[in-house]
Amino acid sequence: MSAVVIDGGLVHYEAFGRGRPVLFLHGWLGSWRYWMSTMEAVSDKHRTYALDLWGFGDSDKSKPRYTVPDYIDLVHEFVTGMGINNAPIIGHALGASVALEYAVHHSDNVKKVMAVSLPMNPDCINRKLMDFASNSVLAKMMWWRQITHKEVQKEAEKVGEGAISLSIQSVAKVDVKSHIQSLSQLESSMLLAVYGEKDDVIDPAPTRDFNGTWPNIRQIGLSDSKHFPMLDEASKFHRLLKDFLDVENDLSVLELKEEWRRRTR
Repeated sequence: MSAVVIDGGLVHYEAFGRGRPVLFLHGWLGSWRYWMSTMEAVSDKHRTYALDLWGFGDSDKSKPRYTVPDYIDLVHEFVTGMGINNAPIIGHALGASVALEYAVHHSDNVKKVMAVSLPMNPDCINRKLMDFASNSVLAKMMWWRQITHKEVQKEAEKVGEGAISLSIQSVAKVDVKSHIQSLSQLESSMLLAVYGEKDDVIDPAPTRDFNGTWPNIRQIGLSDSKHFPMLDEASKFHRLLKDFLDVENDLSVLELKEEWRRRTR
């Protein structure tokens, strides 16, 4: 276990691999841990980092700093302190919103963002997340029936009081369309939105609207994935991520190639 102190609080992170740095940010359900297999998949060419955001996993829960601006400050302090500037950011759900906003406010510090299960607007977020945040035993039992990945179940139990509800309220204020428009005007920036076609936590439908408009912004859906495409269709997701990390300038070259589909059936 590795940790750094930021703003007086302990921030847990893990890192392995060699090469160009890549940063992973988790979502509302779980922690850094569900990124492990993805980190291993790209660690031959990349030094991978994944941290637990305030209120999640093994990071500090002593005070409520659970807004998107709080997390942007956390990420900035982390990448600056670790000397991993200009690292691509791979964010999921809450982490996707943080990554997108970070890329807009620190466009000189990050050029590539993969936003997985990005909430395009507040209505996209399943309100049952609030039930989970209430610590209701019944609500958690309902969620456990839907979440089949052990690396998610184990870590989701560690969430701090208010971390989910307060961060959802903050994410609801993120102007995603405006941010996408801003990034579209930065030729050196790239945003790839990835979602599970069967996601029942974040509605993927609105994400499809911005495809084909800009060469540096693209969305791709994984047909057999729900909320965790990095786990639901790991091989396909890992191949897509590798191609994304290698691509330059034009995201239109990224496709879910037919040979991927044959290999992952």
